[in-house]
Amino acid sequence: MKTFKDSFLNCSACRARLLRQGPKSPPSRSFPRRAYTRPAFAPKPALDIKHIRQNPGLYAQNCIDRNYAAHKDSPWKIVELHEQWLALQQSARKTRERNNQVRRRLADAAGRSGDAEGDIRLTDDKDALLSEAKALKAELSVIEEKEAVLQEEMEKLAQDLPNLSSTATPLGSEAQILEYINDHPEPKPDSSDRVWRSHVHIGSELGILDFAGAAQTSGWGWYYLIGEGAMLEQALIQYALSVARKRGWRTVSPPTLVYSHIASACGFQPRDQHGEQQVYAIEQAEKDKAKPPLVLAGTAEIPLAGMKANHTFEDSDLPLKTVGVSRCYRAEAGARGVDTKGLYRVHEFTKVELFAWTLPDSNDEEHFDTTSQQSSSDAIFDEMLSIQKEILQSLGLHCRVLEMPTQDLGASATRKRDIEAYFPSRREKEDGWGEVTSASICTDYQTRRLHTRVKLEKAGRKLDFPYTLNGTALAVPRVLAAILENHWDEDHATVTVPEVLRPFMGGLEVIRGHNYATEE
Repeated sequence: MKTFKDSFLNCSACRARLLRQGPKSPPSRSFPRRAYTRPAFAPKPALDIKHIRQNPGLYAQNCIDRNYAAHKDSPWKIVELHEQWLALQQSARKTRERNNQVRRRLADAAGRSGDAEGDIRLTDDKDALLSEAKALKAELSVIEEKEAVLQEEMEKLAQDLPNLSSTATPLGSEAQILEYINDHPEPKPDSSDRVWRSHVHIGSELGILDFAGAAQTSGWGWYYLIGEGAMLEQALIQYALSVARKRGWRTVSPPTLVYSHIASACGFQPRDQHGEQQVYAIEQAEKDKAKPPLVLAGTAEIPLAGMKANHTFEDSDLPLKTVGVSRCYRAEAGARGVDTKGLYRVHEFTKVELFAWTLPDSNDEEHFDTTSQQSSSDAIFDEMLSIQKEILQSLGLHCRVLEMPTQDLGASATRKRDIEAYFPSRREKEDGWGEVTSASICTDYQTRRLHTRVKLEKAGRKLDFPYTLNGTALAVPRVLAAILENHWDEDHATVTVPEVLRPFMGGLEVIRGHNYATEE
């Protein structure tokens, strides 16, 4: 059977040479460090460091392909540290052998007795042996301490490496267009007289969005949804939940605050590769400085994954499919421009998230094979995409489905598909396309770091690590913005409410303008 590693290595002759050859001596320089300390009660990662040691070129090239250049030397550093660890093991073995010999001689000496002169010699020998035993014990203690430090360093470096990319993932920065959803609302713009408006203009015209008030209250990147805008948010949430629930996804209401080490185990670092802030950290009082730091979750994926940390599934429990509604918080580094004006890129929003655990696709060492017949994770991946497409199609949005390239994958994903909707206000940016959902397969990246396991009955109840998958059922602000822009009627200054949302809005069919400030 052709494995993931084989496919990766044979991608191109140049790449294959790079993967087969490593630097003769790993570079000695500093490596990125995490910004938190893992508390004693946190799940202990069970990383496959052996696979990294056996394939350092594979992991190094994967870092380069995924734009994780800061970590590309880490696999070679792990190899170097492991060689040092082996040398210490050899030294410890010899020291223990000598220590055992000394102990046996002490035991023999204690069992011997003789004349006075012999007793004096025995006492001298015993003193010398005791002195040597004490020195050997101290030497072993130093060696074991060094071994522990090396082991911890290898684990830190391995934990920060991104997941290996699927063979279905395009290399580089260009996504592959797979299909389209619904017809384009303006296929021939040159011959069209349709008037397009930004959702910012529409929301202000209808009195359902307030950015100015939010800027005064919280700053740029925040917003108020008012009247029918707030109703539309709740309708979108309930509709997305109804689509997921009818397919057997269990509803969960997760917490918003999570420990930093849980977020990191899921592949979310407090800062990105350039040191810019990604998540909001909670400031702790001086009396709480010793407690593990907390952050605001950027997606319900994090608390949902953490829900089963240090948990062992029965294989009959899987797949376990959950759908969670939560507020999400993104620091969103970078300057704000025309393409991010309004609801497209915000700091706080509501999202309906799909998250699932499945049986691992393979139970042997080559656990990155994606070429066999459809696996449990592939089936759930397809189901997630089907839910996303059903929701977006029924909302009357024109979309395209993309297989995302290596440079667009987060740390945990081995494969990711995005769905982009058409935003008339973004016609000067990416021809109007903007991401509204994504779905990812994360293999055992998260479960190894969260110590989530499964007992495999057919393998003699052997413990393995289940796979995790996540997908956006619906991110409210962007979808709401797309609905406003695509369903805007310029002649009547109204927005048509998609039919599937009307039952959740008291039968409302059209949103008309009014001044919310005068409402009683």
